[in-house]
Amino acid sequence: MSERERLGARVTARLALLGASLRAGGVRVGIGELLAAHRALAAVDPASPAESYYALRATLCSRFEDLEVFDAVFHESFGHGAPVRQPPALDEAGELVLPRTAVPPEGPRRVPAGEDAEVVPAAASEVELLREKDFAAYTDAERAIARRLIRRLAARGPTRLGRRTRPARRRGETHDLRATLRASLRYGGEPIDRRFRRRIEQARPLVFVLDVSGSMEPYARMLLQYVQAAVAARPRVEAFAFGTRLTRITRELRGRDPDRALERAARAVADWSGGTRIGASLATLNREHGRRLGRGSVVVILSDGWDRGDPELLSAEMARLRRSAHAIAWLNPLKAQPGYEPLVRGMRAALPYVDHFLAGNSIRSLEELADVLEAGLRPGRGGGTR
Repeated sequence: MSERERLGARVTARLALLGASLRAGGVRVGIGELLAAHRALAAVDPASPAESYYALRATLCSRFEDLEVFDAVFHESFGHGAPVRQPPALDEAGELVLPRTAVPPEGPRRVPAGEDAEVVPAAASEVELLREKDFAAYTDAERAIARRLIRRLAARGPTRLGRRTRPARRRGETHDLRATLRASLRYGGEPIDRRFRRRIEQARPLVFVLDVSGSMEPYARMLLQYVQAAVAARPRVEAFAFGTRLTRITRELRGRDPDRALERAARAVADWSGGTRIGASLATLNREHGRRLGRGSVVVILSDGWDRGDPELLSAEMARLRRSAHAIAWLNPLKAQPGYEPLVRGMRAALPYVDHFLAGNSIRSLEELADVLEAGLRPGRGGGTR
């Protein structure tokens, strides 16, 4: 095999790895896009990182949301950084100006199978590994890929039947007398065609209370991304962060740009990576923000349970919160460790009032939380899912 054929086989393997990583991040990349990427590299200087970057980005990214994932996996696949993204060019009228690109026509391309060609893992296996991997072991590229998965999970949440009703095609519990009388006019006043109504489903209030103390530092960033995505995707969601004191960050997490929202939230929390006083923070939540919580809300606490405060105060505030909330779910990253037992005093004081006790260390644990939220959260007093 010649040197040129060896280089071609290596480039093909790298492009296959790039395509698999993009598919793992939710980008639509198929055989057609990979063939177009081959032709684009043939039309530019492949030795230039900038030209290769823009040629591959133009052929493999079809949406603006794909650019973030592409920048993250480009370095992992080709071993050098991506150029700084420039703002889009505008003409005199303020319209977007797209660059003119030319793709060479298709031709027969033979890719020899070399001995030193790298084995490319399947995209499904990469997604599965990313779901099971601990948040503390994530790389920057994996965090960018996981953000898209987290957005999908954050859109799922609890619902409840509202007081309002809407017309139902099938028979329901509530008869619509007015609609039935109007329909009876077609049959001489005989109520032959009976109409029904059903209660609509609406979003149940959801409250996130995130621990940002020093012991939660490896997980707080990823969990904050999940909370931000939930605030942006669903109505009636409140978000709080606590270390030694409680801070409401719902306003800071709103907005279309998640990066700016996370920066605003980080600036608003003054005790980031500090101590932990869970009982005092929950006391502030119950007394100063009780009206925002309302009755019937689902409270999700994300903390490892390490508390420097009084455990009796924590137990009393958890009991008060349990009386007003529909259900309480607690996510503890330490629960994923083999042989874990809730021995710390903060966790022992709070666990009797928790309905669903889950791990919060991976995408898989967030999927379990989403399943619990959508299942209706049948509360089981004195501790639920363990």
